[in-house]
Amino acid sequence: MCSVNDHQPIQASGEPSHTGVPRVTFNNQEDSVTQQLNNGVRALMLDTYDFDDDVWLCHSNGGKCHDFTAFEPAIDTMKEIEAFLSANPSEIVTVILEDYVKAPNGLTKVFNDSGLLKYWFPVSRMPQNGQDWPLVSDMVASNQRLIVFTSVKSKQELEGIAYQWNFMVENQYGDDGMKAGSCFNRAESSPLNETSKSLVLVNYFRSIPVKLTACVQNSADLIGMLNTCYHAAANRWANFVAVDYYKRSEGGGAFQATDMLNGRLLCGCDDVHTCVQPGSTSGACTPP
Repeated sequence: MCSVNDHQPIQASGEPSHTGVPRVTFNNQEDSVTQQLNNGVRALMLDTYDFDDDVWLCHSNGGKCHDFTAFEPAIDTMKEIEAFLSANPSEIVTVILEDYVKAPNGLTKVFNDSGLLKYWFPVSRMPQNGQDWPLVSDMVASNQRLIVFTSVKSKQELEGIAYQWNFMVENQYGDDGMKAGSCFNRAESSPLNETSKSLVLVNYFRSIPVKLTACVQNSADLIGMLNTCYHAAANRWANFVAVDYYKRSEGGGAFQATDMLNGRLLCGCDDVHTCVQPGSTSGACTPP
């Protein structure tokens, strides 16, 4: 399955400062995490930091959070995710952490205190060497509906949080990743055609987010990049599509893109809504 993946979902326009100091950073989205989840977003890219003797969500540089780059305590966002999973028992959410937390078991405490551990999809069930993931129906039946990845390798063993690069490849983010006809891996990722990594994440957002240009970026240009990255990733469609201002487009936008991807993944059709028999790659599709 493919999901819309919001880049920096906590950096919403109008979000007040939680430190008493005006923030000096960019906004990447327009609504709250709860609203994003209710609107169909199913993957969230979050940056976690040690700050003020706690774990905070922050967008900063040099691995250090400041009062003018901090957004909110991580537990506040995790409680929003928990409330959504509790109210929607057939939904699955993925959280991808750019992780700067050094406090021992700092993330584990956040997930435990927020009530999210009861939904945890364990590393032991994650496929190795590019094998298939469990069916959505199996994950729902076992109530293991939260998938979490960290950028810190040691935390897979120490805290049971999956190391992202053991399971996923990802293209270059920012302006360098938006050149038509070109799709290549970011520095931390294996090459996109490394099929021992079962998941593919495609970034498509500017280095500096610009709301006025997001409509163009999240439309035909996005579809074009997904097709380019399909070939670069050894003919594999993206599982996650990361964008800024996810609601903005000149048409169906990021959600139309994921409908296309899910159609290709589930039945070989150009739109998941035209699949005659989901799970078949025969390309049996109803007319548009």
